[in-house]
Amino acid sequence: MMKYLAYIIAGCLSWPILAQAHYPVMDCQKNQADISCRIGFSDGTFAPGSEVVMYTYEDQVIARAVADGSSTAHFTWQEGDFYIQFDAGHEDPAEFDSAELE
Repeated sequence: MMKYLAYIIAGCLSWPILAQAHYPVMDCQKNQADISCRIGFSDGTFAPGSEVVMYTYEDQVIARAVADGSSTAHFTWQEGDFYIQFDAGHEDPAEFDSAELE
């Protein structure tokens, strides 16, 4: 019985290590008239197939893109102020402001 209790205690103590979440990350670059955003997670894994959304400051959707096989989403440059968001759904979303691209 004590042996099982020791396993249960060890499992409970190690749970926080196993349950650590990895937050979303994003790095965007302006390439003439286009924007490329590489997305992934803080543990270094990528997020191909995930949606990335461009918003106005009034939170209206301007454009949506799906990350390709290299975990990169592509947008056409928009005039005016905007931000780009990668929301993985389980942590705070990663955001990139248009001012950071100019």
